[in-house]
Amino acid sequence: MSKINNINQLNDFLPQDLNLSDQRMPVLFLGHGSPMNAIDDNEFVRQFQSIGRSLPTPKAIICISAHWFTKGTFVTAMKRPQTIHDFGGFPEELFKFQYPVNGSPELAAQTKDILQPIQVSLDQDWGLDHGAWSVLTHLYPKGDVPVIELSIDYTQSPVFHFELAQKLSTLRDKGILIIGSGNIIHNLRLADFNGIHKIDYGYDWALESHEILNKYILDSNYNPLINYKDLTKSVQLAIPTPEHYLPLIYTLALKDKKDDVTLFNDKLLAGSLSMTSVRIG
Repeated sequence: MSKINNINQLNDFLPQDLNLSDQRMPVLFLGHGSPMNAIDDNEFVRQFQSIGRSLPTPKAIICISAHWFTKGTFVTAMKRPQTIHDFGGFPEELFKFQYPVNGSPELAAQTKDILQPIQVSLDQDWGLDHGAWSVLTHLYPKGDVPVIELSIDYTQSPVFHFELAQKLSTLRDKGILIIGSGNIIHNLRLADFNGIHKIDYGYDWALESHEILNKYILDSNYNPLINYKDLTKSVQLAIPTPEHYLPLIYTLALKDKKDDVTLFNDKLLAGSLSMTSVRIG
């Protein structure tokens, strides 16, 4: 693997197409919902498609997915990541779905360097889980943008993840699109799957937590979001476990003072899930 000694050298290793952006890239949090969104046609995936058309073309993507929850921090470093079908009980069509896309060992190495002194391991085994490919297939259906995943260390606190993500900020100026993928409100145990097709259907506690969390996001008031365990009982029901929530923390950490914040797909499903997504910049 070639050694990258500074941030400016990264451009030497990524695709050099005149249509690729050198401007500061936006940052996204995508409420990915069911993996069936990869092959369904609904209002949420159509919004993903619209967002994809509105973005500058990135040189590469770093995805922080709820579905790579690890002890320690890892980054995928293979040239051709596999499409991981990390679920069960879905139609055969979904298991046959592939998102053939290049990885970027060079960007993985640079990410490892940027995140020092945090120890980051270069991974050759994982690939892209459905938190990545089920949404990226709508943003970039041609699969022509290299993708790496950065794992979420479950042994660390939200403030650790916020500060870790801040270190990635310089990559926004190098044409790198950073995406967090999860669901802000995600309580599968309480979900009403009989009502899964009712759009904007939420329990009272979900509606309350939705209002609270959205207000903090739009106000750029991140301390309560980082310390979400100190918030109301409704928020605790909305975030019973952290893996789907922490990708939002990565996204928010990358906002600067000049960035606008926009919500899209801002609806509830099945009583206890939200598809709320965030664009910064």
